[in-house]
Amino acid sequence: MRGKIRKLQGIVVKIVKTDESKEDEEGNRWQKCIFVVELTGFSKRTPDEKIPDELRGAKVKVVRWCCFDWHYRTGVRVTLTPEETEAVLKGKLDLTS
Repeated sequence: MRGKIRKLQGIVVKIVKTDESKEDEEGNRWQKCIFVVELTGFSKRTPDEKIPDELRGAKVKVVRWCCFDWHYRTGVRVTLTPEETEAVLKGKLDLTS
């Protein structure tokens, strides 16, 4: 049996566009952005997990690639990847490098 996959969630409070971009095979231009996410808790898929008190409300920086207007919305919920979640739980709050 595999270990449980944990995913933190939060609210996007700020988006910083970078100068880096790329074009996909369909001609869409994607821009690398830094999302500042205020942590709120774990995904509903892990109901037994409780976010440590010191991380609730913490702001985490993550990289996301944006192309369409709805990718740039603040105030929306976002889920961190399992790898991002594990890094945050180990104390790393800037995942941009």
